[in-house]
Amino acid sequence: MRSFVSVVLALFAVGAAAQQTVNMPIVIELSGAGAVSGTNFRDGAVLAIDEINAKGGILGRKIVAPQSDTQSNPGISRAQVQKAIDSDPYVILGPVFSGSVKVNMVLAQQAEVPQITGAEAAEITQMGNPYIFRTSFGQQMSMPKIANYIRDGLKAKTVAVLWVNNDFGKGGRDTFTKEMAARGIKVVADVPTESGQVDFAADVVKLKGANADAIFVYTNEEESARFLREARKQGVTKPLIGETTLLGQKVIDMAGDAANGARGHVGLSADAPVPAVLAWKQKFLKRFGYVPDHNGIKGYTGVYAVKYATGKIGKFDRKLLAKTLHGLTITPKQEPGILMETTWDAHGDIDRVSFLAEVVDGKQKIVQTLPKLGK
Repeated sequence: MRSFVSVVLALFAVGAAAQQTVNMPIVIELSGAGAVSGTNFRDGAVLAIDEINAKGGILGRKIVAPQSDTQSNPGISRAQVQKAIDSDPYVILGPVFSGSVKVNMVLAQQAEVPQITGAEAAEITQMGNPYIFRTSFGQQMSMPKIANYIRDGLKAKTVAVLWVNNDFGKGGRDTFTKEMAARGIKVVADVPTESGQVDFAADVVKLKGANADAIFVYTNEEESARFLREARKQGVTKPLIGETTLLGQKVIDMAGDAANGARGHVGLSADAPVPAVLAWKQKFLKRFGYVPDHNGIKGYTGVYAVKYATGKIGKFDRKLLAKTLHGLTITPKQEPGILMETTWDAHGDIDRVSFLAEVVDGKQKIVQTLPKLGK
């Protein structure tokens, strides 16, 4: 009898402990081609979670956030999301790679678990999933800004495109070429590459041969750094234009001097001329010992968005959380951890200010702030 009572008491204690916490698993790229992006996202989320827990958690519950590695593999990511769902999560944080999110978000949707992702492929939020939310611009939001810069800032009439042949790269390439056509700019070279590719010598030769007015680069961070080194080696002088995956701090660190001169649109930047962002960058650097990139902001602000929305509804309700996030605007005055005013639309896409940047002397320099599209 005492054994039975002990078991009952133990189960009661476990249940009581669970009631005092909120489960927010991080399913992210900690190894493989996406490790640079994933570890930044993970560390940003961890920083937010530690801050929130130090102040009492969410509605009095401390956040627990077990981590699992997708290995940058869509199949493994699906298995890891299923494992996370089996633990009865409040939300799932991650992944960053679009290909992984495309195959695992269906599981979260079926379980009615909100998923906070750093993925940017346009179609992710166009598939009717009411439980998927971005913490960065989707390609359909960022590419028009890049296209306007190429037309108005560079006055380019022709462009060459280098892109990574995965869901992220293909989605970006398709959206970009559509925006070029709409502005009468001719794509004179269309060069696909592979995820994890090491040698870009032949690709740079093709791009140089096209003699375009500008070269648009849309690859993952490590490939971007390798491409920049090869472009410098071969003496490419045409403007190299990209998004955050070309201009991020990790790319600059890996490419060295070869990154200087790269330009483009950044939806997020740790160097944004926003006091709250600059202060966050210093906190991150002090905690983790390295300069964060935009993925760190994605993870950090995603956790704070969940905190604010949950406080707004006053209880832990996954369906209501998803419903509340749609159409929600959060300002830094309401929640300082959001860093910049952010709005989520009916599809889970975000709108906020973004930036034009250039790499100068090994640092990302913001040259212009672009307003929210909704303003």
